[in-house]
Amino acid sequence: MSAGTEPNGSSRSDEEWERFLRESVEGVSDAPKEPSARARDVAHRLRTQPDRGPEPWRAHPPARPRRRTGWYVVGFLAALALLAVALAPSRIIDLFTGDDTDAPPLAAETARPTEAPPTEAAQRPTLAQPFRGSPAARWADGAAGITTVPKKAEAIGWMNAAEVERALARTRDFLVASSLDPAVLRGERPEKAIALISPYQKDVQALLKSGFRTPGEDSNPLFLFSRFEPSRTHLVGDVVKTRGHITYQEGKRGALEVTADVTYVYPVTPANARFDDEIVRTIVRRELVLSWDDPARVTTRPGTFSVVSFKYDATNGGCGKPTGYLTPPFGKDPRIDPTAPESDPYDRRGPVAQGGNPEDGCGKASRS
Repeated sequence: MSAGTEPNGSSRSDEEWERFLRESVEGVSDAPKEPSARARDVAHRLRTQPDRGPEPWRAHPPARPRRRTGWYVVGFLAALALLAVALAPSRIIDLFTGDDTDAPPLAAETARPTEAPPTEAAQRPTLAQPFRGSPAARWADGAAGITTVPKKAEAIGWMNAAEVERALARTRDFLVASSLDPAVLRGERPEKAIALISPYQKDVQALLKSGFRTPGEDSNPLFLFSRFEPSRTHLVGDVVKTRGHITYQEGKRGALEVTADVTYVYPVTPANARFDDEIVRTIVRRELVLSWDDPARVTTRPGTFSVVSFKYDATNGGCGKPTGYLTPPFGKDPRIDPTAPESDPYDRRGPVAQGGNPEDGCGKASRS
């Protein structure tokens, strides 16, 4: 008879049965044992409290240092902002004021306007946008801002329509050569413009002869020409804004009399300008009356005109004793009379106020 029988009817050996009985009494070596009460208490504390490592006897844990990284970053950014304002203040202002670069250009001027240009938002000019913040930002560039009225030439006096058209074109050439030519603006003698003035007009020839050599109140080249002294003043870019018109009618002795009323805006900086230095706009308005005389009645040279009259006014062009150059005031000009009434150099409603170089001080402009 076997020592034991399996459920399926198989029998166990005597050795297997003996081992079974022994393990039942003594227990298996790797069988789990129930932990003691102290072990259970230690395990509970380890589960509920974080491990802080061994602490020395009677020692206090040091205070954890505060992190100040955020304040360091704020201070660094503030220092950068102050540096940017000091180096390029106008560019920082631009970020907040913006610029209306999408404003449409003004229609050509065909007659003296009935109202002054509206006041623009206060914006400083920059090297990239020297006309921002002024009505000139919407004016045409160079000769494109000078309109001939009427546009189609008509026969007048001793000239037929074709001759009138040619004389008007030469008048326009004179305005370009006298007030827009880059070389003349840099202070060179306006030879092309002078060549269009009749050599037989003695008073004007005397003005030209003495004006460039020893300019004075009655012989100032600025009456007819725009010039800056290159050692003192530099133009910003190559664009001069203009607005004005040319009209014509029959003059004395059948002459073609042409009137040109034009305002020129010149952005300039000091010759030794540094990065983002001051930009000043010099604004010149001239009204010239020119006569294309009949050679059969007046001694003249064909293709030239006589100067009937001229009026000239300048803002930011200098004041005091004439030098033959436009001399913009950079910084605060002590010669400006604080009690003088303000004038708007962009207001073209009235006639040109003769001025430019008063000996007794500078007038004030409401804007530039």
